[in-house]
Amino acid sequence: MPRLALVGNLSRDVVDGAPPRIGGGAFYAARAWRALGARATIFTRCSPEDRAAYSRSLIAVGLPVVMLPGTATTAFSFYYVDSTRVMTVEHTGDVWTPADARQVTPGAWVHVAPLLRSEFPAETLAVLARGRRLSFDGQGLVRVAETGPLRLDANFDRELLRHLQILKLAEEEAEVIGAVDRLGVPEVLVTYGPKGSRVLANGRWETIGAWPVATDPTGCGDAFSAAYLAGRSRGLTPVSAARRATGLVSAMLLRRVS
Repeated sequence: MPRLALVGNLSRDVVDGAPPRIGGGAFYAARAWRALGARATIFTRCSPEDRAAYSRSLIAVGLPVVMLPGTATTAFSFYYVDSTRVMTVEHTGDVWTPADARQVTPGAWVHVAPLLRSEFPAETLAVLARGRRLSFDGQGLVRVAETGPLRLDANFDRELLRHLQILKLAEEEAEVIGAVDRLGVPEVLVTYGPKGSRVLANGRWETIGAWPVATDPTGCGDAFSAAYLAGRSRGLTPVSAARRATGLVSAMLLRRVS
């Protein structure tokens, strides 16, 4: 199986007023890949104050971790109303530069997991995409990088899209962008939480079944992206990879509920 990699900032999450905890795609994707037995490396960063504790949490998952120097941890507070997340941006994190991207070791399949739109400019994605197939979380297109209540808009740099083979969007992100089938990305995934997901590949949409509801579904989108990329790297079709990813997310949520 080809080696996988994830590139993205860690976050400090406060959920429903509970004590802060580690978050971000780097953490949740690592857990998904570990569950799948994937060969993968996590490239991430956070503030110097969080580095020791967050490194321990990530290393405990059991995958190789490369912690780049960072200056700030992206921070969020949020709560859920049914399955809808209400989020506030408390602090913005570091921007990844082309020089940072050159520190990512070779690998054929890479998932880029931005938390806000500022984190991965087009010139950085261009470096990451050389000789690789790039997956990208749509948070990096629509989430405005400012503190306060989270805002979404479609004022992103279209140059980002030309470097992507896979784009994963949550339902609200797809609604903000609109006409996602015209973005020019070969594979587009849209997740609808407990209502399932849709996959666009080879010009056709396919609908995938739902996963169960949990009180705290944080990280499910990251796990879905990671499992999907693992499936595609193993030669699964887009639809088969999405079904497999849905199965993993379902298992994760059932463990939280039980």
